[in-house]
Amino acid sequence: MIRVLLVDDSPVAITIMKRMLSLSPDISVVGAAENGSEALHLIPQVKPDVICTDLHMPVMDGLEFTREVMSRHPLPILLVSISAHDGSLNAFKVMEAGAVDIFPKPKAGSQLDYEKIAPELIRKIRILSGVSVFRMSRPDLDSETGTSELKELGPRFQIPISGISIVVIGASTGGPDALRTIFSQMPRDFPLPVVCIQHIAEGFSGGLVEWLSSQCTAKVRIATPGEPPVAGVIYFPREGTHLRVGGDGRFIHSAEPPLDGHKPSITITMESLAHCYGNGVLSVLLTGMGRDGAEGMKAVARAGGITIAQDEQSSVVFGMPKQAIELNAARYVLPLESIVRVIASLANDQIGVRNHGRNEFSK
Repeated sequence: MIRVLLVDDSPVAITIMKRMLSLSPDISVVGAAENGSEALHLIPQVKPDVICTDLHMPVMDGLEFTREVMSRHPLPILLVSISAHDGSLNAFKVMEAGAVDIFPKPKAGSQLDYEKIAPELIRKIRILSGVSVFRMSRPDLDSETGTSELKELGPRFQIPISGISIVVIGASTGGPDALRTIFSQMPRDFPLPVVCIQHIAEGFSGGLVEWLSSQCTAKVRIATPGEPPVAGVIYFPREGTHLRVGGDGRFIHSAEPPLDGHKPSITITMESLAHCYGNGVLSVLLTGMGRDGAEGMKAVARAGGITIAQDEQSSVVFGMPKQAIELNAARYVLPLESIVRVIASLANDQIGVRNHGRNEFSK
């Protein structure tokens, strides 16, 4: 039985959440609190496996509450929040503080309305209940050496950086903080375009882009249909569409159906880039539940591109990377810290690559 603590100052919201979770026989709501302060006192008593918290509450809001939980009782937190623009941006500040995922706050409606969205809420809680080791801070990287070389972590291998034309990154649960960790190490003049697909609840894409923009010096924005990928820019798909690159090398927002339940789909984007750029793709698959991206990474590998999966120890959820590894689609399996260094090193190594044609890294 998964024990859930609900934290929200709205009695209506608490009632709706309880009604939705009652549809799952393996989830039990063991407590409810009106604010973060009250919830902190409840945690030792009810011993929840997962906490669902609102953002805006009196006495202690969701941001302060998350910080306190992470310092006192580290537990998986699902932020249940509005998806309006201001609320969306603030939601990612809560994720920066330690929350693992976001779910849009349900509105009052009929039982049928609740039953439609309840499965996704239940799915997220089940995923979070399996997060046994929770990390809220990014790896401590040496700013002077961390962006120029990798640590010695095992057998040496070579990555043909000179052939890379574009970077594509896919992520899901736990991905926003992993992306923040990577992008914060990228210089403003990063020499390649980056395409990123992050599974996120509807209404939060804009907040994700704005939050990441505040965390790094590189440009982060939604891709514009008809424009080609430009070096130094991190592109995200428009909400509710798949992101492709056409035969002319320009972005396309596709309205085709979801793939494996996801729209945007990591696999669709990776397959498109593999078709367009061939062996010039560096593909990275980060933490997340499910198998989206595994087939896409396989397409990149078949085209001769570089494929990297995040390892289990540094992943919040080792679902997507594991699927890619089992499919023999991931050529390299690296901890997040090393992925950060590989991508950040591209900027400094490009000059040397032009002269030497190949650059060596340590796994």
